[in-house]
This record gives sequence, C-alpha cells and structure tokens, in this order.
Amino acid sequence: MNIPLAERLRPVTLDDYIGQTHLVGPGGIIRRMIEGGRISSFILWGPPGVGKTTLAKIIAHTIDVPFFTLSAVSSGVKEVREVIERCKAELNSVFAKGRPILFIDEIHRFSKSQQDSLLGAVEQGIVTLIGATTENPSFEVIRPLLSRSQVYTLKPLDKENLETLLHRALEKDDILKERDVKVESTDALFRYSGGDARKLLNIIDLLEQSTPAEETVVINDKAVTERLQENPAAYDRNGEMHYDIISAFIKSIRGSDPQAAVYWLARMVAGGEDPAFIARRLVILASEDIGLADPNALLLANATFDALQKIGWPEGRIILSECAVYLANSPKSNSAYMAIAAAMEEVGRTGDLPVPLHLRNAPTKLMKDLGYHEGYKYAHDYEGNFVSQQYLPDGLVNSRFWTAGNNAQEARMQQRLDQLNGIGRQTN
Repeated sequence: MNIPLAERLRPVTLDDYIGQTHLVGPGGIIRRMIEGGRISSFILWGPPGVGKTTLAKIIAHTIDVPFFTLSAVSSGVKEVREVIERCKAELNSVFAKGRPILFIDEIHRFSKSQQDSLLGAVEQGIVTLIGATTENPSFEVIRPLLSRSQVYTLKPLDKENLETLLHRALEKDDILKERDVKVESTDALFRYSGGDARKLLNIIDLLEQSTPAEETVVINDKAVTERLQENPAAYDRNGEMHYDIISAFIKSIRGSDPQAAVYWLARMVAGGEDPAFIARRLVILASEDIGLADPNALLLANATFDALQKIGWPEGRIILSECAVYLANSPKSNSAYMAIAAAMEEVGRTGDLPVPLHLRNAPTKLMKDLGYHEGYKYAHDYEGNFVSQQYLPDGLVNSRFWTAGNNAQEARMQQRLDQLNGIGRQTN
C-alpha cells in the first residue's frame, strides 16, 4: 500500500480530530457551526500539519451541501469562475440543499485578481468560502474578502496531542497493527515533528518502511535521529525546514554575519520560498533588531518589500540580497522592541489608567467645565519647542520604558533628552 500514513489516518469526524479544542472542542465556534449545519465564511490560519485541510474535509463529510475545492497552486481566474458558475447552478437547482461551500487551499497564493474574482460570489451569498493559509491573512488576503470572513487561528499540536496521535497510529493503522512496534522514547520524535501532525506521521512511516518486515520497529531518539539524517529532506517551504532556515537567516543578520545571511537567503531562493515572506521578515527585523541604531534600515527594508512587488522574480533576489547585507552590517539595537514590551507589560498590570485631564481634548462646553484640556502647555509656544509637563497617567509619572541602546544614534537621542529635561527643570 503506497498511501502515506498521514493520509491513511486522516480523520473524517470531529470526534477523531486531534487538537484545536478552542475551535472544535465542546462549545467551540466551528463545532457549533458544524453541528448546526450552517457554515459562515472563514479562513483557517496556522502552520503546516495542524489540521486545516482535514477540518475542511470533515465539514464536507458532515454538512449535507455541495462542496467544491480549489488549490491556489494550480487554479487561475478561469478555474475560479468555472467553479462559481457550478455553485450558482447548484444554488438555483430545485434540489438545492443549501449554499455550496468552496474550500481554497493555500489561499495566500491567490493573486489580487484571483481573490477579486471570488469577492462577488461571497458577497452575494452564492458560496460559503473556507480558506486555508500558512501566511498571515492580513498580508495575503485582500481587505474586502477579509472583512467578509472570520479568521480562526490554529495552533501547533502540543505534546499531549502528539502522544494521542502516536497511540492512535499504533492502534488504528492496519499496517502498523501488523508490525511489532516498540516505543522506547519520544523526545526526538516530538522535537522533529515541531507540532506538525503530518511530520510526526511521516517520521513513523519512515521508521516502519526502513525496518525489515521480520524485525521490530523501534521508536526511540537514536532511531529517529539516525533515520532522518540518512534521509535529509529537501527544502520544504511549508514544513519544518521552512522555519529552521528562516530562523537561521534572521539570527545570522542579528549576529552581524552577512556571509551566513546571504547563504541562508540563497537556500530559500533555491528552495522556492515566497519572496514576500522573506521581505516581511526583513521589515520586522529592521525594527526589532536594528531599530533606532540605524532608522534607515527600516526604510530600506520597506523599500525592498515594495520593490519586490514591482520587479518580481528572479531579479528580486538581488534586492533581497542588498537588504540582507545592509541589515547584517548595520549597528544593532532592540531598545524599541524592549520599550513596547515593557509598556505592554505595564498596561497588563495596571489596566486602563485614565488620561490626565490636561491632555484630553475639550470639544464641548461640558468637557471644558469638567476641566478637560485645562492647563495644557503647547510645546511650540516655548523655547526649543519643549516644555516640561506630565504626559503619563497618575501613578506612572516616573516610569521608564525606553532606554537608549549602546550606539551612536541613540546616544545622541539620549543626550538631547537630557538637555531638554535640564531645560524643563530650570523652567519649573
């Protein structure tokens, strides 16, 4: 039998589905929709192997309405229009059982024009859209389509989920039931799986297939590590390698190593990684790891993102290389990242503290009578366009969230702040 273990064990009911209890557990929104037989348009967002496609197939198996599927990898505008026409015919049929469901796998690969061709059918209620994506829908799905769909986030499977999946494979799979299987340790199995059910089952499949029929299939850390090293996977833009290599790429730039940065970039380019994914990570890195030490880094990273959309591929790899080398050679600071993290922690601790009255607007007489805006000092009315006054809520007046990083740019910022604060103390 050549069917992979992951496909042989694919659940067909919610009771067999593992993980995502926040969505499909008792009271979960998707469970309620399935049990009620009424599905609203939504997009499933999560890493590979966490059950996005499986959940869509469970809906198809459970809900008694026409169900159509498209893959964004192989479908264009023509295919989208054809399936929408079929949905219209189903909806207008005298035998219509309900609004057809259209499932689109990897919807993030649809271009704007392809997504536009879906919009009318979703708006008019011709189809219920279910999309699956490993990429942030905020970046990859057009706003009108996003506003007409709920986004549900799926999480990597935790250790308990992976243990359940392992035991189910050993107990339910017809092939594994016929084999003598011995589980000695699972740390490596779960670590290499990385919360990905498909990855875990593929590893078990590899162990079973590479063990002679007359021998015991041993699952332990040594066997898993050795077999995976003997069978190195090619770059998988939707799998573990995808996350490992982007992690190495980011860490190389953060560590100011342009040689390694360009190498890992080349690995992603050669492996067919989505250029927009790389560019987005560079924009994030420019703020998180370089930040105020070189504000031009963010400008260059953002320009890289824009230029990629204009230039396209394969020339876009040169733009990515230029940006990666520049960022790797830039001075580093995470002061802005640490500042917002500290401020968010304070907000979580102290809650919604009131805005000081003098900082509030007073567009009505009542607000003026209540003291809104009273005593506010307009900075431009003072020498140096600065005046000392309270800007933080009461109780946080002396709080400090941003601390200058150890670099020339932020040293100048801190020096200016110190000068302004000195002026403030003199005028108070």
